[in-house]
Amino acid sequence: MASISLRNVVKRYGKGKHQLQVIHGVNAEVTDREFIVIVGPSGCGKSTLLRMVAGLEEITEGEISIGSRVVNNLEPAERDIAMVFQNYALYPHMSVFDNMAYGLKIKKVPVAEIKTRVDKAAGILELGHLLERKPRQLSGGQRQRVAMGRAIVRQPQVFLFDEPLSNLDAKLRAQTRIEIQKLHRELGITSLFVTHDQVEAMTLAERMIVMNAGVMEQFGTPEEVYHRPGSTFVASFIGSPPMNLLTNAPGGRPRSIMGVRPEHLQVGSAGWELRVETTELLGAERLIYGRLGEEQVIVRSDEAHAAPAPGSTIRVAPREDRVHWFDAVSGKRM
Repeated sequence: MASISLRNVVKRYGKGKHQLQVIHGVNAEVTDREFIVIVGPSGCGKSTLLRMVAGLEEITEGEISIGSRVVNNLEPAERDIAMVFQNYALYPHMSVFDNMAYGLKIKKVPVAEIKTRVDKAAGILELGHLLERKPRQLSGGQRQRVAMGRAIVRQPQVFLFDEPLSNLDAKLRAQTRIEIQKLHRELGITSLFVTHDQVEAMTLAERMIVMNAGVMEQFGTPEEVYHRPGSTFVASFIGSPPMNLLTNAPGGRPRSIMGVRPEHLQVGSAGWELRVETTELLGAERLIYGRLGEEQVIVRSDEAHAAPAPGSTIRVAPREDRVHWFDAVSGKRM
């Protein structure tokens, strides 16, 4: 097992006036056995950051350490990491057993030890009854478990996951998230997990790095990131639906942005006048979309309350202890 240290990590492509910087001085300390999720929208640099840890991308500036070793100049095979990709990358002509064992055979691990490691990983991932099958005979979820099994048998210091669930349907994603959580509890291997899905991030992470245009906007637990977002970007990206960000809210502060989550707006007889545009019933809760002047506001309410009619006016009041303030220029938390 190992810690991971990122010290002022920078990535640039090209030279001179054509140079493009895609990672801007990321600093993060990941402790041994920690499960970290790197989350952000497409093109934010999250996979590039992961690939630099893996050794698949060169580091322009800064330093990456795994355990006690600086790995900047080490080849991927020398870093003692195992990577799980979104496309599984299984050999179609090999059985599940052979796919999981292949890396060990290349390293000339004794046959008996290979069988022991593969059988143990197959047991953890409930693949024991599938070891003789070929990848074409497996479901998407089973193929992803084989890819994870192939990583497990290597017994690495660090697991690196690059959007491994994005090819699965919603039900399989939820099931596989649970399997990954169980896997981490059992193995305790330090892990970096990249995703663009903030639900995956919130449910899997012990801590999370929120990336935006190559910048680490915030590094904290899911609770910290959700309840105390460090910027308007984090506030709008983490949470579904996102936080309401209002520049002209009644009672607002000059030159600042008020933030309030939809569940912290209470429908009643007092508060702001909200012109209702539409509603959505989501099982046990209802989302009310309305306008406060020219700004859209989303309210989360209990489904037991009657849905207001489109075009009607309701009153909503923010919980005073759940209001957030952000600088209007920098977007940073005040």
